[in-house]
Amino acid sequence: METTKIWIENLKCGGCANTIKRNVKEFSGVESVTVVPEEELITIKHQVPLDLTSIKARLKELGYPEKDSVAGFEKLTTNLKSYVSCAVGRLTKEEEELNE
Repeated sequence: METTKIWIENLKCGGCANTIKRNVKEFSGVESVTVVPEEELITIKHQVPLDLTSIKARLKELGYPEKDSVAGFEKLTTNLKSYVSCAVGRLTKEEEELNE
């Protein structure tokens, strides 16, 4: 099993973590995803090589770009996107807990 680490921006809480886990797990080859908000770190365990370009692009779409990869207006827009993704992650997590 291989491990890939990605440091990202705008990772604030469990809502963010839930959104990130759900989206990264959709990629082929991903076995598990661990998110550490305090370190702004994503750890992906996988058996086969990953399409990291696509994973990083998806994270950026969600508002979580790779650390120090955006600036200016783009940094502002990804920050705003992350608030929406965080809220969706919180709501999804609450729904999952209610259905358990």
